Amino acid sequence: MQPQLSTHDEKHSKKSTWKKTVLVAIVGVSVLVVFLFGVGVGSGQIGFNDSIASQNNDLPENLNYATVEKLYDALREEYDGDLDVNKLLDGMKTGLAEASGDPYTVYMNKSQAEDFKAALNGTFSGIGAELGQKDGNIIIVSPIAGFPADKAGLRPQDVVVSVDGQSTAGMSIDEVVGKIRGPKDTQVSLKVVRDEKEDLDFTITRKDIKIPSVKTEILDGNIGYLQISQFGEDTASLAAQAANEFRQKQVKGVILDLRGNPGGLLDSSVDIASLWLPKDATILQQKRGDTVVSTETASGNNILKGMPTVVLINEGSASASEILAGALKDQKVATLIGQKSYGKGSVQDIRPLKGGGELKVTIARWYRPNGSNINKKGVEPDQKVEISDDDFKTGQDPQKQAAIDHLKR
Repeated sequence: MQPQLSTHDEKHSKKSTWKKTVLVAIVGVSVLVVFLFGVGVGSGQIGFNDSIASQNNDLPENLNYATVEKLYDALREEYDGDLDVNKLLDGMKTGLAEASGDPYTVYMNKSQAEDFKAALNGTFSGIGAELGQKDGNIIIVSPIAGFPADKAGLRPQDVVVSVDGQSTAGMSIDEVVGKIRGPKDTQVSLKVVRDEKEDLDFTITRKDIKIPSVKTEILDGNIGYLQISQFGEDTASLAAQAANEFRQKQVKGVILDLRGNPGGLLDSSVDIASLWLPKDATILQQKRGDTVVSTETASGNNILKGMPTVVLINEGSASASEILAGALKDQKVATLIGQKSYGKGSVQDIRPLKGGGELKVTIARWYRPNGSNINKKGVEPDQKVEISDDDFKTGQDPQKQAAIDHLKR
């Protein structure tokens, strides 16, 4: 990963002789990141003390590949068709990573790795939705507001049951991604099941997508509205600019909208949390087993200290979004309104491999200031407000209105 993805290298220096680029990758992100649906990933730096033992020290130093060679020999001699040695090698690496049983630990070949990096910048081609996996099903985690999937009507938690008429049953995320991916201005047909009862068909035109990570406006004359769609390289600086503008305009409260935000750069979410929190306040801890390997704290750039704040979350808020929402809630500087977030509480590291491929591997778990890990649990709002089918159809936003009403009390 490129070093500029982290803005706090000095803060994360450890005794170990190497540093890891940490990905706060978003839900079920297998090679779906490669598809460039708008998947968000997070990056930071983490160093492990050499004394921290691996949980897999009892494994052999090298694997015995004799049976793999026999399988290869059988394929080479018996298969009725053309085999590509590079595809065979990629398949072996993919299978080795998948055998971990962790949906966030994946192998990416050179092309996939390049696409993955491009996604970090928020520019990609696709339908503008993030895929995940839940209970063996491929689901929509979050359609990105204003882009093809969102405009077509896809919603978080929709189960994708077929792509262009082909069932997704038994497919991995990356296989589904491969079916959906395609050139700009071409169409893809999806069949989804909503709420376990409604079958819906969508035909969506793929587009090149550039996500503006920050949008701001002033609501009702004195409420600052800050919407963050993902945590990119420029998101923290744009959020700080918005915070300064809010102060200059003497707003009486702030709405931080993290709905549908699938995640992003870890440092970005830490910097944005710092806009509200006192210096050295805990934002999150990263643990490997029961050992704390990193603690992220506020920088002290708390432009919005003491500002009444509401954070909007929903089932499409994940990873770095949950870190930010959880920190502001636990530190008692914000009220959370909306729906329970997705629940992604593990940390991934990108390790470069020979030939340009990369391994994304889970190396730790992150914990909120209150000590809880949100994996598969999510962050609960203080005030639960749902958006109904009628609200979607009429363009109403009761969650946003609830936030305005809360700040006007």
